[in-house]
Amino acid sequence: MTNFIPIFPLNLVVFPGEELNLHIFEPRYRQLVEESIVSKKPFGVPAVLNDKLQDMGSVVEIIEVSKRYENGELDIKTKATDVFRILEVIRELPEKLFSGAIVNYPENHWEGNAGQMKKIIASIREMHRSLKVEKDFHKPDGDLNSYDVAHHIGLSIEEEFELLGLFEERQRQEYLKRHLAKALPAVTEQEQLREKIKLNGHFKTLPGFEL
Repeated sequence: MTNFIPIFPLNLVVFPGEELNLHIFEPRYRQLVEESIVSKKPFGVPAVLNDKLQDMGSVVEIIEVSKRYENGELDIKTKATDVFRILEVIRELPEKLFSGAIVNYPENHWEGNAGQMKKIIASIREMHRSLKVEKDFHKPDGDLNSYDVAHHIGLSIEEEFELLGLFEERQRQEYLKRHLAKALPAVTEQEQLREKIKLNGHFKTLPGFEL
C-alpha cells in the first residue's frame, strides 16, 4: 500500500509498539498535531541521522493529549504502529507549515524464535544486573519481541536504524544476539574493574602460588 502522510522528522528511531511522549512547541508541528487530533489520523516520524533525513521511520497514532499550554504548545502521548519507507518527500503543502511524504509499508514478519528470544532476554537481564539498572518491560517475558527491548541494550542510533530496516523478527533477534555477545563481556569487565577499585586497600586472603 502507498499513501501520503504528514511527517515529523526527529533525531531518534521509534519502533512499532513503542510509546513516545512528545512536547510540541514549533508552530509547524503544532499545526500537524492539531490536524491529526481532529482527523484522528496518524503521522510519520522518520529518523534523522547526522542531520540527514533518512528514508524510513514509523507511523505513530496520538493516544492522549496530556496537556495544553496557553501559548499553544501541547504534550501528547503517541504509540508507533508500522514501519514505513519514504518514496518521495513533499516539502511544501498548500496552506500547511509542515511537510509530508509519499510512503509505502514493507511487509513485516513478526514471528520469531521463542528460544532465541528467551536467551536474549536472559542476556539483557544479566547486563542490567551488572550495570545496576532496573527495567520493567510491562509485559510477560514470553510476550516480548525484539522491538520491545531494542532501546535497552545500548545500541547507537545508527544501529537502531539498521534494526528498523530488518523486516524478519528472526533477523532482528540475531542482530540483538550479536550485539549482546559483544557488549556483555565489556560490561562484565567494567563491573570487575569497579569491584577491584572498591577492594583496593582491603586485606586480601589469597593462596600462595606453587612453584
